[in-house]
Parts: sequence; structure tokens; C-alpha cells
Amino acid sequence: MPRLAVALFLLAPLTLAAQQNPADRQPFTVEDLHRLKAVGDPQLSPDGLWVTYEVSTHDTADDEEVSDLWMTSWDGQNTVRLTATPKASEHTARWSPDGRWLAFLSSRGDSADATQLWLLSRRGGEAEQVTHLATGIEDYAWSPDGSRLVFVITDPDSVEASGIEHLSPLLEVTDLQGNATDQPAWPRHKTPPPIVIDRYYFKEDYTGYVRRKRKHLYLFDLASRKLTQLTQGQSDERLPAWSPDGQYLVFVSKRVGDDPDRRDNWDLYVIQAAAGAVARQLTTFPGPDNHPDWGSRPAWSPDGRYIAYLQGGADSLIYYAMPRLAIVAWGGSSNPVILTPTLDRIVNDPVWSEDAKSLYFRVEDDRAYYLARVPAGGGPVERILDGRRVVSAFTRNRDGRIAALVDSTTRPPEVYAVEGSVLRPLSRQNDSLMAVRQVAPVEEITVRSKDGTVVNGLLVRPIGATGKSPAILQVHGGPVSQFENGFDFYWQLLAAKGYSVIGMNPRGSSGRGEKYALGIWADWGNKDAQDVLAGVDYAVKAGIADSSRLGIGGWSYGAILTNYVIAQDTRFKAATSGAGISNILAGFGTDMYVREYTAELGVPWKNTATYLRLSSPFLHADRIRTPTLFLCGEKDFNVPLLNSEQMYQALRSLGIPTRLIIYPGQNHGLSKPSYQRHRYEQYLAWYGEYLRK
Repeated sequence: MPRLAVALFLLAPLTLAAQQNPADRQPFTVEDLHRLKAVGDPQLSPDGLWVTYEVSTHDTADDEEVSDLWMTSWDGQNTVRLTATPKASEHTARWSPDGRWLAFLSSRGDSADATQLWLLSRRGGEAEQVTHLATGIEDYAWSPDGSRLVFVITDPDSVEASGIEHLSPLLEVTDLQGNATDQPAWPRHKTPPPIVIDRYYFKEDYTGYVRRKRKHLYLFDLASRKLTQLTQGQSDERLPAWSPDGQYLVFVSKRVGDDPDRRDNWDLYVIQAAAGAVARQLTTFPGPDNHPDWGSRPAWSPDGRYIAYLQGGADSLIYYAMPRLAIVAWGGSSNPVILTPTLDRIVNDPVWSEDAKSLYFRVEDDRAYYLARVPAGGGPVERILDGRRVVSAFTRNRDGRIAALVDSTTRPPEVYAVEGSVLRPLSRQNDSLMAVRQVAPVEEITVRSKDGTVVNGLLVRPIGATGKSPAILQVHGGPVSQFENGFDFYWQLLAAKGYSVIGMNPRGSSGRGEKYALGIWADWGNKDAQDVLAGVDYAVKAGIADSSRLGIGGWSYGAILTNYVIAQDTRFKAATSGAGISNILAGFGTDMYVREYTAELGVPWKNTATYLRLSSPFLHADRIRTPTLFLCGEKDFNVPLLNSEQMYQALRSLGIPTRLIIYPGQNHGLSKPSYQRHRYEQYLAWYGEYLRK
């Protein structure tokens, strides 16, 4: 059986590592990838005396990333490791409303392939597995009285899931005309059944091929361990949240239109927490309300009158729109009230104050993420925790205590107590490593692009550098994302190897408002290429970057833009392009972005010229002179491998030095620690070969 670390009072607090003489500190190495600990998901206990959080580490023996649960007292004097399960992870810890229990999800125990709910008494002892579901649990939330939980569960392949009431079959056997038949299910032998696809949106990274199975809500009675299906049908339900009286649930779903797959028009629905209840649509905005990809749960006001959520832009604006904070009265017909109508920034994670007079939330701003507050009746947005840093999560209890996950350019993410504008450390997971490592300084820079547009970014120089150095133009993914004042291990690794790093936030990036993000609408690789090149021009003119030793690289859209840049500017002596695409025609129908292609570019048979124009790095690969390393995950359904293969084959055909690295079994992100390390090693080797001569 997996065991807890020990009871709460037995462990001494973590202390800061002995301070090192700065001259004795060593540069970062590739091996430090396995030494860094990723801290996340802080959760305050209801009484505010403890904060739980996840700590992810690399198990190099089994080549897996594993996460465990830790807990620190509010005064910072006691820290406890709650779980230490070999070859398994614990995550998504949530306190029961009375603070007696800590629930979490894990695939340890007798269900190694499915995530189950476990309960841990605050008094210590063994954690208890409370569910044994074949399909596992994706998400959950406690009822206010702690007697029930709501689960989000993906439909099973059959109706044989033990203990589930009201479950209707959702996987029919059909003939060639699509009509239901009485034929038995696929024989149970080693040959897998054929994959039958009949959905508009039919593939998704990590999920694979998207079929008829859906995600539904289930009620779980803790005392009887009885599981009852609450919602069903051909729609997905996500992000449930209980009303304060425990009688209702709000959730998000796509149900509008003949084929909801064709759009991202998510809406809020309310349903009574009882078997047989019928959901009522609450929002009707013709765009995404609380899109699940934003990871922000709707929040009931303490008095039960309102629900806070995020309202996106028009469905046609896809990911370029800036979500806004809204509230809606749930009891009757009511138009939502937008609380941040002029903020023009991405907002996230609304949390009500106990008196229901204000809401706390996170705001993404130019190269930073801050904590803010706004009156529930409307008014100016107040910055609660500001600064040139990144507040990536926060938790607030009923007494107003706030703990936040914060990082900066010099410190990896850790949990802090927020006391006014002061941060007091609670977790110290990376203190020992950071005490013996040199951290290259990061500075903010502002340049003007070719057309005069102001473009902001970040610049890293090797420690002690006084003259020109080889430089890497690093390009971020998204495209609606940004480089922030957070800790970046890769940048520090490059600086440790003597490279300057230039990271620009070109048009298409977030943090500067919707108009700035829309600056590349159906025009990829044009203005954004000019913007990132302006950062290179700045670094060269300032005597920081050696113009004869320039590199460029990125992943996802960062690779897409890298390919655009090297197809129009030959000064780069080396490039790395991870999981990118340059033949845009090849993307339609082979990746997971059919909705986005259609909204932004139209369909290829009507807008062929647009697709061909945006495919210029592939169709004009003969303009590329830069030796380029291509990388991709074998099972990437986000930006599939075939796109990197095409660019590799084009450069190989042209005699340009190139190499293709394929990571077996990996998706858009690399999950295996050995592959992550290999990627960094290959980056350094490639740049070293062409920029160190």
C-alpha cells in the first residue's frame, strides 16, 4: 500500500539552503532539469492554518514525471510531505468544507490506469481509495456540507461500469449506412476494433481520435459510496461548481446549434443536484462563456445570488479574443454584467470575497501576471499583488487569507503568503538548488518594428558578459501567449553556455490587448516576423549580439514563426524548429484546428490563395539557407509530425544541413524526462556546431 510521509507534527520546517558566496556559485547545467522541482496548485485549508500544494519531480529511474502532495503551515514553521508513492502521482488536492479531509486524485493502488478519488484525514494516517471506476475521474468538487461530491467522468466503452445508475449506452453498433443494428459489440480478443469516426471535430492531442464518448456529471454520496449519473446525451459537461446551499450545480457545456462541434460556443448551465433533473441554459452569448481551455471554474457568490465567470469574444475571434470577468444572476432571466469592460486583458480565476462585495482574479499584463480586485457592483480594478513577476495561481479562504504561486526571472515558482503587497515564503522546494547556481539577469526591452509599432520583450545576457556574444532569438508559441517575467530554465541554460537570449512579444501575443493580438489575423509570418527581427536589430546595434553568430528557435507557433523568419532572412546561422507547420494546406483535416482554420482562413477550396500565401516557407523552401534542426512528438495531434517531416525533406532535398528528431509516443509536449533532457542537449549541440565556429 502507498504510505503517507508521516503525521503533521513530526517533520521540521524546510530551511533556506546555506547562502553561497556568489563567486562560488556554478552555472546551470542540463542535469539541473532533473533537480528543479515544479510547484503548483496551492490550496488553503478552510481555517487558513495550512496550505497544500503539488511538487512534481523527475523519476529518472522510471523515466517519468511524478507529483506528490505537500503541506506548509500558514506561519511557515512546519512543512510536511503528505504523499510519497513510488511510480504514481497525486494531484488536484481539495479540502473538505469542514477541513477534516483532504481529497485528491491518483492512479495509484488497484487502478493503475484510471485516476481515482482518495481521501486523507487531516489527522494523518493512510489515504483511502474511495472510488473504483473503470473510466476514472477527470474533475471533481465538494458539496458545501461535505456529504457529496460531483465528478466529471468520461463515458465508458460499455454499460458494464459497476455501480453506476441511469447509465445509457452511448456506443452504438451501426451498419454501413449508419443505422443502429442488433449486432454484438466487437469480439474481445487482442485485435483492437476499427476506429469509426463520425464527428466534425475528430482528433485532439493526448485524447487521440475523438469519438462518441462524452464527459458527463455524476453525483457521489460519500457515506453510501453510491454513484448516480446526473447528465447524459451528446454533449460534454465541464467545470462544475456547487451553489452555497448545495442544491444546484453550475457547469459549462456546448449544446447550441445542430452540431456544437463546429463552434466553441460554450455556455453556463444550472441543474438541480438530483437524479432526473433537467439543466437550464443560463448564458446565451454567441461565443465562449467560460471555455474549459481557460482552466477557470465558475464561482457562486456566497449569498447564492450570482455566478462569476469569464465571457470570451465572438466565436469567430477564436483564441485572439480577451476573456472578460462577468457575473450573472442565476435565479431568473438576467443579462450578464461585465465587470472589466475596458480592461482589454486576459483575466482568470474569479474568487468572491466573503461579503460578496468584490471579486479577486488574475490579470495577464505586458510581460507579467498580477492579482486584482474589482467591486461586484462595478468600478475600477485594483491591483492587489503587482510587480514585474508572474502570479500563476492563488487561493483565498473565508477569512480573507491569500496564498499565491509566484515566480520571477530569478526564482522558480513557489507558494507565498500574500500579506498586503508583501510576499512571505511558504514553500522552499528549490532553495537548495538556487543557492548554488548563478542566475543570469533578465532585462525588459522595448523596440520599434519596421512600421513603427512598439514591441516589448526580454533580454538575457551571459553572466559577466561585456562585449558581443552569440545570440539566440527565442520565439514563443501560441501565438496568443507571451514571454513573461518568470523563471525560464532553458534561457538560463543558454546563458550559462555563453549565449544571449532575445525573447520578443510580437503582434499576435497576449498581454497587450485584443487589437495587438489580432495584428496577425490571417497574416502569419509578416508583421510578427518584423517584430521579432526588430529585437535582433536592437541587440546587434547595442553591441550585445554578434551579428555573425545568430540563432533562432521555438516550439509550436514558435517553430511556425521560426520557419517564416528563416525563409525571409538569411542572417541566422542555425535554427531549431519544434512541432511546427509550414505547409498550411497540409494542416486542414490532419490536426486539431479545423474550427480555427475555418474561422480565420476560411476553407481551402474557397480561399486557396490564402493557404498558399501562408505556406511560403514550404513552397519557397529554396530561399532558406539556415541549417535547421526539426523536432516533433510521434503522436502529436496538435501540430502533427508530418509537418516537420515535410520541412525536413524540403531542406534535405535542397542540400541544406538539417536533421529530424522524432520522440516516440510523445504528444505536443514531451512528458518523458529523458526526452526533455535530450531535446536540450540537441539544442545546445546544434547551436554549438554552427555558432561556436
